[in-house]
Amino acid sequence: MLYTLYEAGYYIAAPLRAAARVTRQYWSSPLNPARETPVGRRLFASADLYANLTRRYGRPDWGIDSVRISGVDVRVRRVEAWSSPWVKLTHFVRDPLDLRRAGRTAAAPAVLIVAPLSGHYATLLRDTVRTFLQDHEVFITDWSNARDVPVLEGRFDFHDYLDHVREMLRRLGPRCHVVAVCQPGPAVLSAAALMAEDGDEGRPASMTFMGSPLDARFSPTVTNKLAEERPFAWFKSNMISTVPLPFAGAGRRVYPGFVQLYSFMSMNMERHQDAHWQYLQDLMNGDGDSAEKHLEFYDEYLSVLDLTEEFYLQTVDIVFQQYLLPKGELTHEGRPVRPSVITDIGLLTVEGELDDISGIGQTQAAHALCTGLPDDLREDYIQPHVGHYGVFNGRRFREEIYPRVAAFIARQEARVAAPAG
Repeated sequence: MLYTLYEAGYYIAAPLRAAARVTRQYWSSPLNPARETPVGRRLFASADLYANLTRRYGRPDWGIDSVRISGVDVRVRRVEAWSSPWVKLTHFVRDPLDLRRAGRTAAAPAVLIVAPLSGHYATLLRDTVRTFLQDHEVFITDWSNARDVPVLEGRFDFHDYLDHVREMLRRLGPRCHVVAVCQPGPAVLSAAALMAEDGDEGRPASMTFMGSPLDARFSPTVTNKLAEERPFAWFKSNMISTVPLPFAGAGRRVYPGFVQLYSFMSMNMERHQDAHWQYLQDLMNGDGDSAEKHLEFYDEYLSVLDLTEEFYLQTVDIVFQQYLLPKGELTHEGRPVRPSVITDIGLLTVEGELDDISGIGQTQAAHALCTGLPDDLREDYIQPHVGHYGVFNGRRFREEIYPRVAAFIARQEARVAAPAG
């Protein structure tokens, strides 16, 4: 019912949205002599804000056509390396001729970036991908919107997610490097543990966890406290809805992206209100650069996807309520998941000092779980002055965090490539 009401609201607003678009076009037209008047700017700004707030935000474009390496613009194209109904494994292929001009002739380490499946599209990691492309062959998990997956494709839960990670690591192996950003941490560590126990040749050479809730009992945030305080039945009763027509996944039970978006925005509602008010002021004052930056951020932030009911509820239960992985109680297909069996996969954990989603210690917990790893294969880093998104995005990520991650991957690559004995 909630999803149907949300969609009804979208269609009810269609006439006003169309009127706002016409108004915006009229008052921005170079043929309108009054467009630069105070009244004209105010009418344009108001119509533009309404049109943007009420429109539907689809999957954003990656916008990565090239990357600058050693002063050379290296062309980049996207290739689908593997797929299932639930994910596209996307390879960002760098042009070999451009790489030679940049002085890069050696094969680069393959890095699988596992994007979070927590409400936003993988394009949220655009800056992460662009930065890693400087030194690596980059692959990323581009997860599907559950509302677009027909019911006939079946279920997709936490354990299916884990199996997808294992399958992608095998396809990129042997011994590629995996980077888990935020939510995928528990599943990626579990996949690595199972592959290590099996002696799987596709197991990664290194694993990097960035702001991941591997043990959500440490430094609980608002998100963690909500999961602890509410009974499991509350999440099932209040957070799950049915996808309506005309979506391809009509009838599928999901955790809607718009519910997740509201939860995120409510944590900092005043900041978002101020940002939109400032956007309105910038438009009225003719400050196009500031308005453009606002649009770039919110075009990404307001683009959300749905999660399947089973994946969302199992994540709440396994990661945020029962803490099965850190307590040694997680099983997969009847097998216990034991990170302690990992002995030859490098481990790097990265946290943000001001992270208000995955608190300090939640990611570091990986070191306590991987007791079989020698000290020379593990590293921990806390980045000062950054919050959750600063761990994988922005200037401090590019200038301070990424160089550490790249150096760690390079050391593990050299270790694996070194002849035995």
